[in-house]
Amino acid sequence: MTSATEFRVIGWRESLATRATFLISGLGMATWAPLVPFVQSRLGLNSGSLGLLILCLGTGAILSMPFAGMLTAQYGCRLVILLSCTFQCLSLPILAVAPGVPAVVFALLMFGGAMGMLECAMNIQGIIVERAIGRTMMPGFHGLFSVGGIAGAAGVSGLHLL
Repeated sequence: MTSATEFRVIGWRESLATRATFLISGLGMATWAPLVPFVQSRLGLNSGSLGLLILCLGTGAILSMPFAGMLTAQYGCRLVILLSCTFQCLSLPILAVAPGVPAVVFALLMFGGAMGMLECAMNIQGIIVERAIGRTMMPGFHGLFSVGGIAGAAGVSGLHLL
């Protein structure tokens, strides 16, 4: 078990960064969800086409997840989290303004891939922080993911009022 002094030295920054990562991940995921009807309307997609398009999100995630553990072991959680957050953030504006289906497919594959890698790397980081601190923290981390989800959905949904 880690003492309070050790926690301040080795765990406080890592704990805060891990919390922020879970919050940002939830925010990013929820930011995409309210955009779905706008993408469907803008591109004139029927429900079946939209469903196939959304499948690209899961495909990107499934394709990237096997590499997350490997990259995290080789380069560390920090780099994988930073890169996947960057790609997540870069893909969201493309999703919002993509001019056609190919651009949306590309953006969803990139967004899904970034989310898949981020989910794996941040959970690995959460386990590392829990072990370093010596207490259960994962429920709080996942709670922040949900808070980010609520904030992201509310924020983007509220944009249509402007």
